[in-house]
Amino acid sequence: MYGVIRNLLFRLPPEQAHNVALNGLDLAHRLGVLSAFSPKIDALPVNVMGLDFPNPVGLAAGLDKNADHLDALGALGFGFIEVGTVTPLAQPGNPKPRMFRLPEHQAIINRMGFNNEGLDHLLARVDNRRYSGVLGINVGKNKDTPNDQSESDYRKGISAVYTRADYITVNVSSPNTPGLRDLQFGDSLKGLLEAIKDEQLKCEKQHGRYVPVAVKIAPDMDDDGIRFVASALRETGLDGVIATNTTISRDAVAGHAHADEAGGLSGAPVREASLRVIKGLYAELGESLPIIGVGGITDGESAAEKVRAGAKLVQVYTGFIYRGPELIKEAVEAIRQVK
Repeated sequence: MYGVIRNLLFRLPPEQAHNVALNGLDLAHRLGVLSAFSPKIDALPVNVMGLDFPNPVGLAAGLDKNADHLDALGALGFGFIEVGTVTPLAQPGNPKPRMFRLPEHQAIINRMGFNNEGLDHLLARVDNRRYSGVLGINVGKNKDTPNDQSESDYRKGISAVYTRADYITVNVSSPNTPGLRDLQFGDSLKGLLEAIKDEQLKCEKQHGRYVPVAVKIAPDMDDDGIRFVASALRETGLDGVIATNTTISRDAVAGHAHADEAGGLSGAPVREASLRVIKGLYAELGESLPIIGVGGITDGESAAEKVRAGAKLVQVYTGFIYRGPELIKEAVEAIRQVK
């Protein structure tokens, strides 16, 4: 059934199809018919970052930027949902068109640019949710905030979402906010991670509750960059790392009509790059800090291989667009065989 719906949606421009699909999910959820699209998923509990997940397959940030569709998405069987990226102030993102499908590659290129309604909107939506599963909130900086002032935006995001989130993700790896990826390297990264940890501990003291914080990184790092990130995470005492975001490489889609579009490439072409980063991180971190694997999960095997490489949880996004809810079940069952 999902294949029929997907083919109809793919006749629409990608961003319009995205909105139609999410609004359709909401309607199906309100009518109580969403189960027709959702295979039954047997539990596969896992404890990561001190949190209990009913299964290790989650929804990556970006699909529900404003937490507008939490209840419907939460009914599909995900082990956890991550919303955002949210910035302190609302911003429109980049000019349209800014999303492009590459069906031959099971891929998407996007240059959305952290389009979102801001913290106040997201918090109101989170406060009104019925979804009771594990909720991650992904925070970023506003486009107009200079990198040397980015610490302030991340502190605002963390403090605002702290009491609502089960875990918080700090996004320093989107290719669609100018200069953002520079925060992943050298003194910029160490200084930012120290500030993030400081804000986390302040919030813990204020609210009497510890909320883990993970950092989301890019797949385009060399081995030295991976080692540096691992060392910085270990030194600052953060709680997890999400590997990886979208890639700026076009090697895997060279020759495609959209290959020269600016933005981040996601989906099947990111599979190997993401896996390389996960393996590199695990070689440095071992069991000391959990890795959440994301990028190129289009079937059960591509989810299971991330777990074999060292990931404790995985997230899907582009594969979910192409495969639908069946991918969640398939990934859970494949990971069950690994465990």
